[in-house]
Amino acid sequence: MAEEDSALRTYIVQLHPNGPTRIPATSELLHRWHISFVRDSMSSSEESEDPSSRILYSYRSAMEGFAARLSQLEVASLRRLPGVIAVRPDRKLQVHTTYSYKFLGLGTSASGAWARSGFGRGMIIGVLDTGVWPESPSFDDRGMPPVPRKWKGVCQEGQDFNSSNCNRKLIGARFFTKGHRVASAPSPDNPNAVLEYVSPRDSHGHGTHTSSTAGGVSVPMASVLGNGAGVARGMAPEAHIAVYKVCWLTGCYSSDILAAMDVAIRDGVDVLSLSLGGFPIPLYDDSIAIGSFRAMEHGISVVCAAGNNGPIMSSVANEAPWIATVGASTLDRRFPALVRLGNGKFLYGESMYPGNRLANSGKKLELVYVAGGDKGSEFCFRGSLPRDKVRGKMVVCDRGVNGRAEKGEVVKEAGGAAMILANTEINDEEDSVDVHVLPATQIGFREAIRLKAYINSTRRATARLVFGGTVIGKSRALSVALFSSRGPSLTDPGILKPDVIAPGVNIIAAWPQNLGPSSLPEDSRRVNFTVMSGTSMACPHVSGIVALIRSAHPKWSPAAVKSAIMTTADVTDHSGKPIMDGDKPARIFAMGAGHVNPPRAINPGLIYDISSNDYITHLCTLGYGTSDIFTITHRNVSCHELLRKNRGFSLNYPSISVTFKDKATRKMIRRRVTNVGDPHSVYTVEVEEPEGVRVRVRPRRLVFEHKNQVLSYRVWFISRTMGVKSSEGQLTWVHSENRVRSPVSVTWKHK
Repeated sequence: MAEEDSALRTYIVQLHPNGPTRIPATSELLHRWHISFVRDSMSSSEESEDPSSRILYSYRSAMEGFAARLSQLEVASLRRLPGVIAVRPDRKLQVHTTYSYKFLGLGTSASGAWARSGFGRGMIIGVLDTGVWPESPSFDDRGMPPVPRKWKGVCQEGQDFNSSNCNRKLIGARFFTKGHRVASAPSPDNPNAVLEYVSPRDSHGHGTHTSSTAGGVSVPMASVLGNGAGVARGMAPEAHIAVYKVCWLTGCYSSDILAAMDVAIRDGVDVLSLSLGGFPIPLYDDSIAIGSFRAMEHGISVVCAAGNNGPIMSSVANEAPWIATVGASTLDRRFPALVRLGNGKFLYGESMYPGNRLANSGKKLELVYVAGGDKGSEFCFRGSLPRDKVRGKMVVCDRGVNGRAEKGEVVKEAGGAAMILANTEINDEEDSVDVHVLPATQIGFREAIRLKAYINSTRRATARLVFGGTVIGKSRALSVALFSSRGPSLTDPGILKPDVIAPGVNIIAAWPQNLGPSSLPEDSRRVNFTVMSGTSMACPHVSGIVALIRSAHPKWSPAAVKSAIMTTADVTDHSGKPIMDGDKPARIFAMGAGHVNPPRAINPGLIYDISSNDYITHLCTLGYGTSDIFTITHRNVSCHELLRKNRGFSLNYPSISVTFKDKATRKMIRRRVTNVGDPHSVYTVEVEEPEGVRVRVRPRRLVFEHKNQVLSYRVWFISRTMGVKSSEGQLTWVHSENRVRSPVSVTWKHK
């Protein structure tokens, strides 16, 4: 036996809270149970040793498990035992948190948004996604309130999933596979393929991640192999979760999605969270738009991801006005992994490879960039890297085409020792990190140019990686993610989309035990949490925040809740500087109304409410025919009659979009606001005029005499120039602490 295999080190062993061998958690029985794991992992040559001498701590409150002194062989043996979630080396960590709830201002003080909303207590969040890994500690129901009486759902049994997998946190789970089955041809046998569970159990991780982001309970000592360590919490930690598995290996089919929404409405959910979608299509062809209209009529808030097709303009998906459409932003948390070149210069990169827990730098290696040829070696495609050129070296891989973590696996299989993932021009400086399978970092496009210039300047280029751990607060927070889909809405340009942005880059949340943290089939590591990026991650942040607001204001409509989130959103970062989009201030079509601010959204002061009939009239203004509107709404209406009764109609949306066509120079819109704040309050208007437009508001003061009073105002936009195509401004109603802000977009269209 090699010396390093038998040397003892301290490891933390985490166990399933509902694992197959779990016993009642009295101190003595718990300690004996933990000893049994160590005994089962020890080799026959160690039988004379007392396994209890290896145990350092038994945990039952901060986590389920123990700390023990173990050899590498024992660790490998432990990982194969049923009930073992993960085995991690003991690490010296700084006290940080995982993390977005704190970044968004959700604290545990008595006056905070969590306390004022009861942590989302009583709300049910329905998540349509890839399913759930129910044993994750994020779905533990200790301390959860009872299942709401209104709940009509079920815990559907299937492969490796039975009714006991549901509890007071995960109150329901279903799966929908018929559309998937008939549309998907059977794939050839692949020994590395991830097992597809025909049940609500999650095979891919995405659904577990999003569900825990929306409503996961507090999990102490959460991290990704030591990175981003702290307490993991969902946005609404006391809300209940119902999972609807609609996404499979080949995708998410509309028939399955619609079936899930159909059942979810009857089940009694309060919020539907959909981190899925495609490119924009007409609302009458959009199953999500159609299903969500019915959900809205039943008082259910529907929250959807805007899509990851940015920065292309008009790429925003899920754009129906009754949906809350969410783009993605960054956090102020970084995982630095610098490249120190052989010439002494540094390139900034980021990575969550476990090496960034270490204080010492990586090993100096020869650099190689295998470009040219027709195998795609610059992108590190499978089979493209000659082993004799990359063995033992640090390989540069251009980003694009194949997966980021997959490139690292390709380098590793070819004998490479490390990887630098280099952004191309299309990725610019976007920095989604990965839990790579070998020492690796990702660098931005400008750094990639410097790296390749260095490689071309010397006969033998060298570099080493310098991992810097987890750093919070030292970078500018709040910028729009490059990949976040942009407006304006393709099918409904009169409505500004996305509605808001929320954290969606490098988000740490729960992860299933059938996958490694990189999602690669070859990755044998197991963790409770991993990092993901996308508007898929931003969407459940807002879904959880919606649950908080609805818990605090149970009688509010879905439109009122969305209004509260939009009119209180931030347009500056924590230092008071503008939210950025690349190297420029973000515009409305990138960030919508701004970045979500949950503490302010709980008490917005005023709200813009919208009824089902208002949405139908709005569809008439888009020129939709009777049959199209019936398809969406199940209402048989005469648009001619509706528009005659509502001359000059504009939807009472919290944001304002004005278009001057041809030679038009004047436009008037109406809005009405409902007082949900101080009964006796006076609001005055502040206007930041868009360039080239004069704005008049009447009245300029709104005097409320009681709560829930509705007052109207009108806004005239007078075009003063035809020299610009579009401009932006804002209109804000101000009373005491409340600032009710509406972004304003003006567009000129000429024949």
